Amino acid sequence: MFGVGDRRASWFVVGEAPGAEEDRQGEPFVGRAGQLLNAMLRAIGLAREDVFIANVLKCRPPNNRDPLAHEAASCLPYLERQIALVAPRLLLVVGRIAAQNLLATDAPLARLRGLVHRRGDAGPPIVVTYHPAYLLRTPADKRKAWEDLKFAREVAARG
Repeated sequence: MFGVGDRRASWFVVGEAPGAEEDRQGEPFVGRAGQLLNAMLRAIGLAREDVFIANVLKCRPPNNRDPLAHEAASCLPYLERQIALVAPRLLLVVGRIAAQNLLATDAPLARLRGLVHRRGDAGPPIVVTYHPAYLLRTPADKRKAWEDLKFAREVAARG
């Protein structure tokens, strides 16, 4: 699964890996988590069609387990090329697994949220928030995700 959306998008959303429904449809974030992601984007004035959405892992891990480090590492060059081609103004990384793999860290999500991250000297700023699937299981954290989205919008506006 390669990604979907506006190839000139100013926002690039990075998730973890395709789930069962995404695997069936061949598109990231199409299940319940995708519906919530769409609502999250709408809440900050973006339509799904206005962003580019891709995953760190390009195929579904067996039994929907977390991606292994070597699996993510093998897909990372492809994701980096996608980011370079789209040339977004912001990367919104959703979920611990995606954030840890993209930022090459083992820091917990709580320490990655609320900050602007960079990968090297070039590339867009990176903002980390909760994965929509997590928010479906833990709705009490939706307020924190809303704060993250407002922060991301501010970062994107600064350029």
